Amino acid sequence: MTKNYLWRGWLITLGLMLGAFTTFAQQAITGKVISGDDQQPIPGVNIVEKGTANGTITDFDGNYSMSVSGPDAILLFSFVGYQDTEQQVGSQTTMNISMATSVEELSEVVVIGYGSAKKEDLTGSVKAISASDFNQGSLNSPQELLNGKVPGVQITNSGGAPGANSTIRIRGGSSLSASNDPLIVIDGVPIDNNEIAGMANSLNTINPNDIETFTVLKDASATAIYGSRASNGVIMITTKKGTSGGISLDYNGTFSVNTVPKTIESLNSNQYRELMNTRFETTNPAVLDLLGDANTDWQDEILRTSVATDHNVSVGGEIAEFLPYRASVGYSLNDGILKTSQLKRWTGNINLNPKFFDDHLAVNISAKGMNIENRFADTGALNGAIGFDPTQVVRDPERFAPYGGYFAWAGSTGLPINIAPGNPLALLEQKLDKSTVNRFIGNIQLDYKFHFLPELRANLNLGTDRSKGGGNVIIDPQAAFDLGAFQNEGANKRYDEKKRNELLDFYLQYVHKFEGPDLNFDLMAGYSWQHFWNEKIETDVFGNGTIRNPELIQRSENFLVSFFGRLNLNLKNRYLLTATLRNDNSSRFAEGNREGVFPSLAFSWNIDQESFMGGSGTLSTAKIRAGYGITGQQDIGEDYGYLGIYTRGQETAQAIGYNPDGSPIFVSTLRPEGFDADLKWETTTTWNVGIDYGFKDDRFTGSLDLYLRTTDDLLNTIPIPAGSNLSNELLTNVGSLENRGIEFSFDANIIQNQDWFWSAGINFTYNVNEITKLTQVDDPSYKGVPTGGIAGGTGNNIQIHSVGYPAFSFFVWEQIYDENGNPIENAYVDRDGNGIINDDDKYRYKNSAPDVLMGVNTKVTYKNWDFSASGRASFGNYVYNNVNSDGAFYNKLQTNGQFTGNVTTNIYETNFVTPQYFSDYYVEDASYFRLDNIMIGYNFNNIFGGKWRARVYGTVNNVFVITGYDGLDPEVFDGIDNEVYPRPRTFMLGVNLGF
Repeated sequence: MTKNYLWRGWLITLGLMLGAFTTFAQQAITGKVISGDDQQPIPGVNIVEKGTANGTITDFDGNYSMSVSGPDAILLFSFVGYQDTEQQVGSQTTMNISMATSVEELSEVVVIGYGSAKKEDLTGSVKAISASDFNQGSLNSPQELLNGKVPGVQITNSGGAPGANSTIRIRGGSSLSASNDPLIVIDGVPIDNNEIAGMANSLNTINPNDIETFTVLKDASATAIYGSRASNGVIMITTKKGTSGGISLDYNGTFSVNTVPKTIESLNSNQYRELMNTRFETTNPAVLDLLGDANTDWQDEILRTSVATDHNVSVGGEIAEFLPYRASVGYSLNDGILKTSQLKRWTGNINLNPKFFDDHLAVNISAKGMNIENRFADTGALNGAIGFDPTQVVRDPERFAPYGGYFAWAGSTGLPINIAPGNPLALLEQKLDKSTVNRFIGNIQLDYKFHFLPELRANLNLGTDRSKGGGNVIIDPQAAFDLGAFQNEGANKRYDEKKRNELLDFYLQYVHKFEGPDLNFDLMAGYSWQHFWNEKIETDVFGNGTIRNPELIQRSENFLVSFFGRLNLNLKNRYLLTATLRNDNSSRFAEGNREGVFPSLAFSWNIDQESFMGGSGTLSTAKIRAGYGITGQQDIGEDYGYLGIYTRGQETAQAIGYNPDGSPIFVSTLRPEGFDADLKWETTTTWNVGIDYGFKDDRFTGSLDLYLRTTDDLLNTIPIPAGSNLSNELLTNVGSLENRGIEFSFDANIIQNQDWFWSAGINFTYNVNEITKLTQVDDPSYKGVPTGGIAGGTGNNIQIHSVGYPAFSFFVWEQIYDENGNPIENAYVDRDGNGIINDDDKYRYKNSAPDVLMGVNTKVTYKNWDFSASGRASFGNYVYNNVNSDGAFYNKLQTNGQFTGNVTTNIYETNFVTPQYFSDYYVEDASYFRLDNIMIGYNFNNIFGGKWRARVYGTVNNVFVITGYDGLDPEVFDGIDNEVYPRPRTFMLGVNLGF
């Protein structure tokens, strides 16, 4: 019975489908769409039968074919940059269409702070990157789409871990101790850049497939409208919206293989045995008894070839001809090349854009959600693998049964040696470090044109950014690398964090054109309120229930209340003036210092609009820009920096007595921290002069910018005399910092005809920074503020902030070399000539920031084939090789006869017996060129009569690096190389399907 009903159901459904198809396919239409200007075919034109969801697109040659309901059908042709065209089918079977260009459509609209503007109307340094220009390949986070595309923007990934954070710098850093991160605005919501517990990268919220454009605001004229959060530039992200017409369905799927491109060169087992015998056969033969019989490549044991996959489905269109919509769901799974590391991510995005009251009220509703599950691998295993004895076995289930079968250094009592290195593989497999993070970013924006005065608009934006993260770090009871856990039945650390960011923006904008003088007048004024709140809870207990550390609960909040305004004047579309003013009030400062006022003024001249340029057949765009402005900084990492606070220590910090059984009674201590009650705004003043140019109808375009940025009242953490203010460090306003530079870009459409298209682009950035003041009173004897902690020793810093030098300069001794060019141990230049080598003989040698950044990209299409490649170069950046400085000296081979350790092959060059941490030998030129990605793809544009389109492609990411640096990777943001999670080389296959 059930089977009969099932068969009947299938037959009825099939009959309905065939009937519908027969009815629908009453008349077949073919044709070609060309441009009315140059008679060239237009690929990708959207063609819809009016009033239905029936549609197709033109192929690469402008051809199309489809079936329509009958002679009364009307086809609507639409394409960006061209006027919409309608035509009734009638009795035609072939319908060729010529589309006229639209001047209004061709004027590129750029998203700016609190609104948008035509590109030719911009007065500031602004760069927009659309989806067609994004980097291709296996990309986990949005910022990777942008890397190398914009002059003045440096993006450095922190390593190859799935979901790893990236550091973004726009025109260098403007602060020493406060944040140097740019403000990120997603669909009108300025987000909290600080990471949530359990997730390193705040931008992982957004699926790269959902992003339509990036707009980078660089100079003060462009950024000052955001005032207090814009000292380091602004990156505005706009996600894809729905469009009018029929339903569109898209699927993007990729499969990737991640490989290990390079590892650190430490001694293999044969080299190690030979060196150990040479060093200790006569001096300390007992050490040789510690050697094992294995031949273990520890880096090979903990690294792997891994896989990743990513899927994204989106649907868009229009409901009832008034509600454009787009919704998407994405899923990513990425296994890291370090064993046990993994990222799982679900993302969802909904955009609704209806209009009401004859288009007077525009509503934008945006909601983005994310669920991410991380399995973090202990990156200490990487450093451990470099220095672990290669003659030891990885596992021995019988011999090392108390330690879970993993090799471990243990004493005669069977307890692990607390100071010995842990088994690198055990660090991964006996530690479970997992987190779950949920985040939601949403807003509703209402834009109303007054009926009685359409030139006046009111805009209300209500937004929220909420996140919740938490996880556990569970250590196995048999883990020898954690003596406390081993003795107390394991350990479990639990952490949770909640964050809220709430936003209310409201502004009025009045736009009027005075016909007589041909003057466009645009005035905007508004109010902004933003509230940040967070709560952290941490508990850490041993497996037997003993508290390892006391529970830590932290709650904090801060407010920003602002008033802002902007005036744009456009005279004859030639002379443009922009003036902005923002008044910010931050709760992070005491009442008398909370207010900050940030003005800017910019002017531009569209020379190409002048009458004397009318006859130019070559120069199509020529604009001169000049701007000045002040922005502020209040992101100091503390919400109550102007108040005295206390830090609680561990309960084992101080015994106050003894119990009857003789056991000590411990209490936690409270340590007072230094504070400055007069803490105030850090301000950055920027001067910018720029030229935008274009040739041959903007077939060749580019820009040139010169800028000077000066930061005053520098927020800086400085050492202070003991006892003068409760602790030995103080965050205060002292000093000045200067950045100056040049940016240049050039983009060219080299070939463009019916079959071929070839474009290429290049950009350069030159930036230098200098600290001009660090103390309230000039003190020539003041060396500066030590910074840049390194591995090895206790409290060692390898960098310094000093007046007259770049920030984060290396502060080292000048190495002396022998006649063969090898460094001599403990031999340094006595720079002050007193016969003693001490801190007075250190000098400032290079710094980590590059002098020159370069980005290159190219794209080639031939009919349905396309190829693209992009790369980056960095020149003048120096890196301190902490891997070698802490891993290439003979004393590393053994410690007190209890255990042995390995060294890197750099030992053959230095022959150092003891560490020489402050030798400038380890400060290396890390200039490089990296080919980030190459991609080749093929487009199928006419599947099932043009209703479906498909694309298959392959990419390689991190193709190669050319450098003279001896370490694993020259791309190290802070210039200290002691984190060695390799960036993987990724091979990816992808498919895009569209309907």
